[in-house]
Amino acid sequence: MRHGSVTYFDEAGKPFLPEQVPLNELGRSQASAAGKVFAMEKIHFDRVIVSGLPRTVETATRVLAETGQQIELERWPELQEIRGGKLSAIPDERLTEAFTGAFDGVVPEHRQFLAGESVGQLMDRVHPCIDRLRADTSWDTVLLVLHGGVNRAILSYALTNQRLFLGNLAQTAGCINAIDVGAMHADWVVRMVNYSPLSQLQGESRSTTMEVLLEQYKKFRRA
Repeated sequence: MRHGSVTYFDEAGKPFLPEQVPLNELGRSQASAAGKVFAMEKIHFDRVIVSGLPRTVETATRVLAETGQQIELERWPELQEIRGGKLSAIPDERLTEAFTGAFDGVVPEHRQFLAGESVGQLMDRVHPCIDRLRADTSWDTVLLVLHGGVNRAILSYALTNQRLFLGNLAQTAGCINAIDVGAMHADWVVRMVNYSPLSQLQGESRSTTMEVLLEQYKKFRRA
């Protein structure tokens, strides 16, 4: 899953600390709706893994509350979202590339997210985590509640079995993805991508998450 919706900027476009933002009202509804889907399908989780950031912990907690399962959350900080740099250091003429470039088609490894971590650095920490998880045969079904960029890295890895990053794999807040994995390294199948229980056809906006956030931040730049 991707965590539920959060508010990254205030009404004036000033950014909140991304490491601290909680779910907003919509995000809480998205997390609970996902939990209801798992409950309806009678999905039993052997393990639940989160990145440790508050928005993933709260999402997982709400999912488990709907399923009636009591499972201790495992915090894997290596699976935190791709890390941005200092927004104020990005020149105006590079804002669009900084916000959206890391999620545009097949993304080159050197491409940075918000003048911070590169896509290659993200894959350097995400791929070994997934390999380690797959090598552990003690579980049958695991829930990972992570982030849009991290989920893209995982899905790209599963779809291609290569070190590629497909940036245009949409990850709506609170969405569910499903991957079946086998014992061999290339033995995995992507069953479902970006299923949003509260908005199954996702027709509310034609803009991406980062396009929306860019417009919010521009208010702060113009102030």
